[in-house]
Amino acid sequence: MQTYKHKQNGSFILFALSLGVLMTVWILFKVFPRPGTIITAIIMVVLLICIVLFWSLTVELTTDHLSVKLGLGIIHKEIRYEDIREARVVKNPLYYGWGIRWIPRGYMYNVSGFGAVELEFTDNQRFRIGSDEPEKLLFAIQNKLHQKVEN
Repeated sequence: MQTYKHKQNGSFILFALSLGVLMTVWILFKVFPRPGTIITAIIMVVLLICIVLFWSLTVELTTDHLSVKLGLGIIHKEIRYEDIREARVVKNPLYYGWGIRWIPRGYMYNVSGFGAVELEFTDNQRFRIGSDEPEKLLFAIQNKLHQKVEN
């Protein structure tokens, strides 16, 4: 049973990658059929793949786990509530960026903005979930963690 589901679009990522695609299309038409055509086409395909992979971040809480999916869901992570020791709202520094990032003692999935919920696991690893509504997400996670304690 689903208790929380939110999809956040990565507006900046979409804008930046789309701009990159438009620039490579323009370059492609300018250099065709010169030697740089293949490289430019490869760059365009890579940018299009990045759009498909990182255009949104969906967070869903079900009865037994928390699911985080980027884009179409090819890149995803499922976290069991039993593995979560603590959850808190944090603000990501600008240099953490967007996408999938290694951060001290863990990883981060983020597509837009600086708000996030940081999960600390029983093995002291951390995982940050970028969110445009971190307080709501934290509330939903804490409800699940309290349900786990009561059962």
